[in-house]
Amino acid sequence: MRLITEEVTQAKYIVEERDGKKNYAIKGVFLQSDVKNKNGRIYPKEILQKEVHRYNREFIEKNRAFGELGHPDGPTVNLERVSHMIKALHPEGNNFIGEARVLDTPYGKIVKSLIDEGATLGVSSRGMGTLIQTGTANIVKDDFYLATAADIVADPSAPDAFVEGIMEGKEWIWNNGVLKEQEINELKLQADQKARNNRAEINAKVFESFLKKL
Repeated sequence: MRLITEEVTQAKYIVEERDGKKNYAIKGVFLQSDVKNKNGRIYPKEILQKEVHRYNREFIEKNRAFGELGHPDGPTVNLERVSHMIKALHPEGNNFIGEARVLDTPYGKIVKSLIDEGATLGVSSRGMGTLIQTGTANIVKDDFYLATAADIVADPSAPDAFVEGIMEGKEWIWNNGVLKEQEINELKLQADQKARNNRAEINAKVFESFLKKL
């Protein structure tokens, strides 16, 4: 199963002050279905509906739906990096509207400070699943698992290639109920190693030839 992330462009940060205390929240579109996104992926609506229902039941309703600050490199939520709690996620047409409360954790305080300073922040969903290519799009299959509806990221305008390289360079498998990391393709790594060795040998010969001409 591949780690899949999607940046959210329609979420907003809201600051409300009550009794002299500021409350920070994130509201907006967290997930979209039946539309090809900028990463070339399509999430069928029935798959997202089923997974959002599970996420609501197992996480949001039990106050266990957390998000992190930064781009985590795996599907597990690291409690030490939690910055906010997702409080709601519901369908609206083909979109799923979310709401999250920024917490008073160490990373939550960083988020609050960044918002106060006018920083531009983005929101990114994180999940796991397999993809099947159809034409120019990758369709997310029915094994999709939503790890968190929203992480807070520092650079929402990062090039797709950068995000793909960081977030999708690994695959994850279930092993007796535990997520295990594995390399995407061991044979490909071996082939790449042979190619590197060949290049190193050629470079050595070129360098040796260069030294003889000095």
